[in-house]
Amino acid sequence: MMKKTTFGAALAFLFAAAGALTAAALYLYHREKELDEYERLLFSDDYDDFDDEDDTDATTYETIHDTAKTEE
Repeated sequence: MMKKTTFGAALAFLFAAAGALTAAALYLYHREKELDEYERLLFSDDYDDFDDEDDTDATTYETIHDTAKTEE
């Protein structure tokens, strides 16, 4: 016959294993939902009317003179 402590340890191990498997399954389920959402956003047709010409950079760059070299 099995001792009570051995039975308790075996039972605790089974519960821990079941908890770890449940946590892994939930993680994978939520990760799959997240990836599906990213894929839906990536391949959606929401931005078909977007004009590429609006994406041009209108920043004006000016030359910065090095005043340290000219003062010497």
